[in-house]
Amino acid sequence: MLERLPHDPEAFTQGLELRGDVLYEGTGQEGASSVRRGPVGGEPTVSRDLPAPLFGEGLTLVGPRLWQLTWQNGIAIERDADTLKELRRVRYEGEGWGLCQDRTDGGTGGRLVMSDGSSRLTFRDPRTFEPTGHVDVTRDDVPVDRLNELECTSDGAVYANVYQTDTVVRIDPDTGSVTADIDASGLLRPAELRSGALQLNGIAALPGGEEFLLTGKYWPRMFRVEFVPR
Repeated sequence: MLERLPHDPEAFTQGLELRGDVLYEGTGQEGASSVRRGPVGGEPTVSRDLPAPLFGEGLTLVGPRLWQLTWQNGIAIERDADTLKELRRVRYEGEGWGLCQDRTDGGTGGRLVMSDGSSRLTFRDPRTFEPTGHVDVTRDDVPVDRLNELECTSDGAVYANVYQTDTVVRIDPDTGSVTADIDASGLLRPAELRSGALQLNGIAALPGGEEFLLTGKYWPRMFRVEFVPR
């Protein structure tokens, strides 16, 4: 752990992404969902609420636009990345959990990668949101399910929070193989855990790809970390 940063303890974090020094965060809960942008460790400068019954989930940036998922509403919302104004809604089948964009081409046109709480990652067109394929995630040929918030990195990997655990997995999206298990336990202090913080859920890569931001649902802190071999 490299740095402890403040985080809104009222945020039921569902998605986290960094562009330059601007942090985007999506939060959940029916009637309390939002999408926000602002400086890392600071107050949001722009925030938009989702009307009930929408339950916000993961998000990702695609050029000047932002896609935001909903949990069981079957709706993806496309927004202006600067103002967060809603531009359109697109329907999809199943649940929405995590979302990221393949960054290997610079992040301008790469496929979207979406999780639904299972072991499957679905690929989607970044313009239409139509599905274009999928891969099933395994470790030693055993399915790895409860894949939640996602982060795509410039080296082609996908990092996924595993729901209700302190584990992040690194995935090769072409094969579905888990290439690393990351133990993110012990970040919060005991007093912070007793304050009502829930699961780890929120991962964003910093420029350069060596460091990440991690947080969770109702966490009072966000952490700048580097993943190191054990």
